[in-house]
Amino acid sequence: MKHVIHGVATATAISISGLMAWSGPAQAYQVDCAILLCLAGGWPTSAPCTHARAVFVRRITPWPIEPPLQIWRCPMGASLNAPAPLSPMERLYDIAYLNAPQVSVPQDPLPLVRIQDEEQADIDISGDAFDFVRSIRVFHIQFSQGETRDGEYFTSDSTRLGSYGVQGDYRWTRSSVAQVPPASELPHTGRCNRVSYRSVFVDWRDHEGNYGFEEVSY
Repeated sequence: MKHVIHGVATATAISISGLMAWSGPAQAYQVDCAILLCLAGGWPTSAPCTHARAVFVRRITPWPIEPPLQIWRCPMGASLNAPAPLSPMERLYDIAYLNAPQVSVPQDPLPLVRIQDEEQADIDISGDAFDFVRSIRVFHIQFSQGETRDGEYFTSDSTRLGSYGVQGDYRWTRSSVAQVPPASELPHTGRCNRVSYRSVFVDWRDHEGNYGFEEVSY
């Protein structure tokens, strides 16, 4: 399966242009297939993958903070005319990069995605091949500490973690700056330091385990 993902991701750089040609209200429908493939392949250098990554990052840019990958918008379980059964990633490739399949595409403007969404992939993605989806973590960092005018020490940590479940469903849970990866620009939070920091930090690993991240301060 990893061989299939690698081939699909490599093909992204030359094949995704067909996907980008599908414009208008359906664009958000296809971009999540592109995000899925580009992320799996380590964001190959190409204009379409640059676009997919820009959407990925824009979604975590306040406000609202959305799931960066909305896998439920990429219909991997769509029925395609194929001579033989295809693997999930092969079906995804056909949906994203070949001629438009016979699937229903919403014609009305898509609604805003809820900050927490219980929707999930329309096929079983519990296997190891899709671990890269579950590797995505979104830290909404809201932290401050210091002293009041009366000399009293205070600390406030409202950090939350957005993560993906087994089938790509997205959840927010309580977290803390102690859980924020070291790649973040979060200042040292030792007791003597005065800190006021807010950002959204997302990290992930591609299908080969390579680490990547982005951070948006605000």
